[in-house]
Amino acid sequence: MISARERERYKRQMMLFGDEGQERLKKAHIFIAGAGGLGSPVSLYLAVAGIGTITIVDMDIVDQTNLNRQILHTDHDIGRKKTASAEEKLQEINPDITVHAIDVKIDETNTSALVAGADGIVDALDNYPTRYLLNEVALAENIPLFHGGIRGFYGQATTIIPGVTPCLKCIFPKAPPHEVFPVVGVTPGIIGSIQANEVIKYLLRSGDLLTGRLFIWDGIQARAEECSIERNPDCTSCRRLTDRTTTGKEK
Repeated sequence: MISARERERYKRQMMLFGDEGQERLKKAHIFIAGAGGLGSPVSLYLAVAGIGTITIVDMDIVDQTNLNRQILHTDHDIGRKKTASAEEKLQEINPDITVHAIDVKIDETNTSALVAGADGIVDALDNYPTRYLLNEVALAENIPLFHGGIRGFYGQATTIIPGVTPCLKCIFPKAPPHEVFPVVGVTPGIIGSIQANEVIKYLLRSGDLLTGRLFIWDGIQARAEECSIERNPDCTSCRRLTDRTTTGKEK
């Protein structure tokens, strides 16, 4: 049930989707991989929207070079675990939700256990090997995957519904070379907000998701474009899956 306190907090958004919608958000559990540039805006906007349970995983500490974009963290957090900083900020911004902040490296031995019970997986990472692990678990467990990526003034996002849409390996069959890439803070702010918006729409069963579409943001030109993407019948990750009847709006 929505408490009186929550009803007041979410009053303006409940004008859009009412008690039923807010209860959907409250009952939801979203897993966020990464508490950095993308994980910061994603987790903040999901927290203020009232997502009932947020699990956020990271293994790094806050460094001064993070602070131009990782808005969960401040100068006072330098040297702290990102998970400790993230949990503190998210619980402060919304004490009515549950936050599980887990300080661990995501690898092939623990990915399934980490995402267990989640209604959605948010890819807020900066490396493709771990993204591919999330993709495999999303496919195996039939959990939607909300991908976002950034570099400089440019970003991308898509929503992956296992068995229905292209998976991450369909779109990016090979990982790009590892690099320390440039980034301006507004780029993860934009892409992370889009990812959060996709999560909320999915949970509310509302609107058109970025399924079968790759959203591309060009911050230099202030231009957003999209390209259609299709499943690869020879994909090594998702070719074993048969088409599922879900439209991407059902949980």
